[in-house]
Amino acid sequence: MDGYRIAWSPRRNWNFLKRLRKLKDARLRQRYLIVSHRLRGAAPTAVAHWLGCSRQTVYRVWARFTAEGEAGLVDRREDNGQVKADEAYLGRLRDLVHRRPPDFAWRRPTWTRELLIKQMVRETGVRVSLSTMSRALHAIGARRGRPRPVVRCPWSKRRQNRCLKAIGWLIAHPPPGHVVVASDEADIDLNPKIGYDWMLSGEQKEVVTPGQNQKRYVAGALDLRSSRLTWVFGKRKASALFTALLERLCQTYPGAKVIHVILDNARLHKSQYTRRTVEGLQGKIMLHFLPPYCPNENPIERVWRDLHDNVTRNHQRETIQELMCDVWYYLYNRNRRSARQTTEKIWNRYHQAA
Repeated sequence: MDGYRIAWSPRRNWNFLKRLRKLKDARLRQRYLIVSHRLRGAAPTAVAHWLGCSRQTVYRVWARFTAEGEAGLVDRREDNGQVKADEAYLGRLRDLVHRRPPDFAWRRPTWTRELLIKQMVRETGVRVSLSTMSRALHAIGARRGRPRPVVRCPWSKRRQNRCLKAIGWLIAHPPPGHVVVASDEADIDLNPKIGYDWMLSGEQKEVVTPGQNQKRYVAGALDLRSSRLTWVFGKRKASALFTALLERLCQTYPGAKVIHVILDNARLHKSQYTRRTVEGLQGKIMLHFLPPYCPNENPIERVWRDLHDNVTRNHQRETIQELMCDVWYYLYNRNRRSARQTTEKIWNRYHQAA
């Protein structure tokens, strides 16, 4: 039955459109829009194209409307019976997602929707469909992601906490005239690191890679008071790169009594060449090593993540020289922003005291 064959007064049409504008349920709003277009005489194929649904949906909604009026547009799923994925079900599902299948005697190392359904049947006796499991996972905020590989620290928890506490106290209460910095190295690859980017549906951006990779390295030291970064570049990740950074620190802080350097346990930080260089600086440099495999405890790691996000990820540079110019420009501007923010903090503190 076509829309213009229904007796539909202007007043009734105005009330229908008024209710349509106030609807918040997306599915109910779509059904109202289908009826609205059909009442104006639009063909089912055109309505399906405009609203992004199938023609069967248009025919089904229109048939319910012509048979029952607006009452036929209401969602009838509340008559399906008791909800299976209730709060208790979702709570247990959340606990399962936190753990792994081998914890429940499954041989598969990762969860799938089918495996979650089987495990939930074991524990609750409730069997749901794949689509219901998808909605349940969405309801608890679960997502499919790539796990982060980590290596456990071989130290005991007590020893690890004692070391981190001593370093934290040094950072919070440095002796007068002493400087505390966090140091580490970062790799710069001509072959770009591939990262997330916004793109339209149906298309995928391309990142052209040179193929033959070239590498450079940057060693940096982050001042934990002023956020100022001191850095040097090198072609090899060796002790000479790290010792060049130590010498640059002595030039950057000529008035400092001692420069405390917090760093990881990489081999170049503990080599004989590095030890001889530190001894030759006559106590100007003191090295403080973090517990093994604790990269998140080093504040400079955030700087390197920002560097990759802003410069090296998905880059389009054709030569390593152009890429290193971008790296230098980013680090230089970062120091300018840090200096400006530090000046503003001092200015605000002065005015508050005044």
